[in-house]
Amino acid sequence: MSGAGDWARYWRERERPLEAMHAHFERHVYHRHSHDAYSFGVTEDGAQTFSCRGSRHTSAAGMVMAFNPDDPHDGHATDALGFTYRIVHIGPELVSSVLTDITGRPTGLPLFADPVVNDPLLAGALRDLHAALLGGAGELRRDELLTATIAAIVGRAAVTPLCPTSTRGLISAGAGGRGAEVAWRVRELIHDRFLDEPAPEELATVAGASRFAVYRAFRAQYGMAPSDYQRQLRLREARRLIAAGIPLGQVAAETGFADQSHLTRWFTRYFGLTPGAYREAS
Repeated sequence: MSGAGDWARYWRERERPLEAMHAHFERHVYHRHSHDAYSFGVTEDGAQTFSCRGSRHTSAAGMVMAFNPDDPHDGHATDALGFTYRIVHIGPELVSSVLTDITGRPTGLPLFADPVVNDPLLAGALRDLHAALLGGAGELRRDELLTATIAAIVGRAAVTPLCPTSTRGLISAGAGGRGAEVAWRVRELIHDRFLDEPAPEELATVAGASRFAVYRAFRAQYGMAPSDYQRQLRLREARRLIAAGIPLGQVAAETGFADQSHLTRWFTRYFGLTPGAYREAS
């Protein structure tokens, strides 16, 4: 953790993309990042400030945060007193499955336009779900609360429940036209080669643009520099390997980090807990 007053407790389900964290941060500062899941949080005490979709936002006690998959954001305490919050990460495939069960027909993925929602009903639903996950509730109770929470947050906060089924369609668009094409080509190369270190000249060649045009277009489209995006993919792969029980030193080597200490520093900056704490989560 980043400071003496900081703490975090993490839980993850082994079989499905469902994770939850309860944390208090005073000094910890999240590096700009995104998740490959929907992230729904509720601030319990204090306030946290973050940037998302080109604007600054503050979530105070009782407010709900709603991040789409691949929504870039950072975060830190608004003041020296820090903040306490609960957050649930739900994989898009699980959200889609729950919505299909609710409606009785296949449906697309929801899109949340506002990352901060002031809605006591949603805050209560998230608290109930989170408490059940971390409190060891049975599978039936967890599923009941998960279904109720997804139905509530989609019905009350989503701009539409019928977006494309690919999470790529959920990424907030920045540059359009030629810039979007340049960014997309670079993104595809990074996904194919995220364990390598593509040279700037290689990115420029693939995109058919200058190195500086690549940088500008990628930041406009995906909210972070190509190098940050690549590191994030490595950290997501590290999470997968850690959850599979691979030793941390081996994970660091297989995901392109210099050593376990290097992995730990970046993992904590992105996810708010150490790789060891994530490994032990259950």
